[in-house]
Amino acid sequence: MDGWSFHGQPTAIGSGDMTLVAGGSFSVSTRNGDIVPGGAQGVYYADTRLLSRWELRIDDAPVEELRVLPSEPHHATFVGRARPRPGQTESTLLVIRDRYVGGGLCEDIVVRNLSEEPAGCVVSLNLHSDVCDLFEVKTGRVRFPADVETTLGGRGLRILSVSKGRGVHVQAVDGDIPVIAAPGMLIFRVVVPARGETRLTVQVSPIIDGVESEPWFSATCIPEQGEAARLLSEYEVHIPVVRASNAALADILDRSRIDLGSLRLFEVERPDEPPSIAAGAPWFMTLFGRDSLLTSWLALPLDPNLALGTLYRLARLQGVKTDPLTEEEPGKIMHELRYGVRTAAESGAQAYYGSVDATPLFVVLLGELRRWGLHHEAVEGLIPHADAALGWIERHGMRDGFLWYQRKTDQGLVNQGWKDSFDGINFADGSLARAPIALAEVQGYAYAAYVARHHFARESGDDETANRCMARAVELREAFNQRFWLPGKGYFATGLDRDGRLIDGLGSNMGHCLWSGIVEEDKAVSVAAHLLSPRMFTGFGIRTLASDMGAYNPMSYHNGSVWPHDNALMVAGLMRYGFVEEAQRVATGLLDAAGSFGGRLPELFCGFDRAEFPVPVPYPTSCSPQAWASATPVQLVRALLRLDPRAPHGRLWLSPVLPEGFGWLRISGIWFAGGRITVEAAEGNTTPIVTGLPEGTELVVGPRPPLAAFVAPARPGA
Repeated sequence: MDGWSFHGQPTAIGSGDMTLVAGGSFSVSTRNGDIVPGGAQGVYYADTRLLSRWELRIDDAPVEELRVLPSEPHHATFVGRARPRPGQTESTLLVIRDRYVGGGLCEDIVVRNLSEEPAGCVVSLNLHSDVCDLFEVKTGRVRFPADVETTLGGRGLRILSVSKGRGVHVQAVDGDIPVIAAPGMLIFRVVVPARGETRLTVQVSPIIDGVESEPWFSATCIPEQGEAARLLSEYEVHIPVVRASNAALADILDRSRIDLGSLRLFEVERPDEPPSIAAGAPWFMTLFGRDSLLTSWLALPLDPNLALGTLYRLARLQGVKTDPLTEEEPGKIMHELRYGVRTAAESGAQAYYGSVDATPLFVVLLGELRRWGLHHEAVEGLIPHADAALGWIERHGMRDGFLWYQRKTDQGLVNQGWKDSFDGINFADGSLARAPIALAEVQGYAYAAYVARHHFARESGDDETANRCMARAVELREAFNQRFWLPGKGYFATGLDRDGRLIDGLGSNMGHCLWSGIVEEDKAVSVAAHLLSPRMFTGFGIRTLASDMGAYNPMSYHNGSVWPHDNALMVAGLMRYGFVEEAQRVATGLLDAAGSFGGRLPELFCGFDRAEFPVPVPYPTSCSPQAWASATPVQLVRALLRLDPRAPHGRLWLSPVLPEGFGWLRISGIWFAGGRITVEAAEGNTTPIVTGLPEGTELVVGPRPPLAAFVAPARPGA
């Protein structure tokens, strides 16, 4: 399956590199704006590196960096200066590069002359496209196609791989300044007036399957007044508005809003359909089953359209046949969608299905939309896909009463839960677990999926389906608590291995089990104590693996690092079972970490203790922005508000427990039950102010019973 770009440990992006993101497009450059060949820098679209070199020269000399001014996720301004003019000791030429990324790239280059006499100079762009697949760059195994051809014409050049049908068209779009197009270069000979400036604009358009894409930006690098502009702007008017007295919290939530907006994925052929969400930049700018579903769940109070768009796309890609190479099976939800060309005969989107958790999470997210009372007709229309997902669990995933995974060929992922690195699932002594494996958190996801389907059936009067799903949920819950519990250690095993042995590593997996509600209440106290113990809680978050485990390494990907989304689910689980103080500690630690990262939580960071290092230590190859990390602050605020909807039954539970220092918070325009509500809360006050509730909706000021979110009611409609 050469060409799949699985999750795992990617090639590192330079710590000083600048990443710009727009949907499925992104660029990685130095901080002076140059893209230097030989590493991971480039302009990417449709999983192809369109530009592997993009270096600006003034009189054949590089531009010295002065400052980068990030504006929006897809736009930045690079400010620099050229070398001093002949006979001068100080530079008098200011160089400003306005770069916009989206469906390629548009760059506006301004050369400003600060001297008293005109400056004659040569402005050149040295460029190249290696037309490499993103996966090859990500893993450091670049294979350069031998048939890349360059064609000169007009005010630019086309670079195209004949076999791949992919390439790029680079052209100067301002017709007033002469340009010389040469292989690997655009050359402008200009005279910059005294105390004046000269402006050049260059567009880079993708060629995919032999077809050149329409530019997203006009000749002045302003978003076109059409579909692309609408997609970029409508987000701001759709989402809730947050006001907070805590400026740091307001900045963090604002960064989440911006980053989630930049990671949205639109389908050109379905312009009226809501967007889905990419997993993260730079390596995962595509739809992922698990990542996109969990991100949509975490971000649902901010933008429920992400949930619906993600469900729509995954439903269309749901498995219909059995294919060992892609691991597709009927009813299974795919793991990853890629657009790279894997062979000469294959192009377009390619789906890989090697995850065990995306399928139950599909049903869980659909149930969450039901609980919020949103997109009712669309949700009802997706129930057959939920039934197909549960059918896959029962016919293909279940064995001995639990949901297992094992890759179908040696080309697939070894581990197929969220800790999908090769060494991510291990015993307490550090030895690796061997597949097939039944993960603890996956049993919780399956349990939650059955309970969600139970509620759908109960509310539609389908008692047979409701009773069947609840019976399976109860059976799974009882079996899990009996089989996975380690009574001598007081925590749940990470999973079961191929021989049925308990994988006794102490990890964060069991925290997800609190979120799903599969944990029996008499065991929850011990689980919470372990999660908040010094072995696991760093002060900034809960580690993926306890510090006394054999495989522990705080600088590893999954064996001791801190993942924000992992912690967000644990905060939700802790709050659900009534561990308010514990949930507050984790939430405030994560938000402190976000502040240290400039308001943006990365995909993960190192799991060193806060007492040793007072600021979180970055993980070198962490994605940023990354979808579920960006959605984490949204979920943390929801958890601290204890905001729990049950729209089908006309209730909204709300009992804020904002920690000291949070001040007051006002969120206007939260989508609920077909309308929009406003919530106001303040630290030290569990009584909120809510306006805009639909008629007939009861506001319950207080937390819901610990297991009420997923466990079936004792009687229909309760």
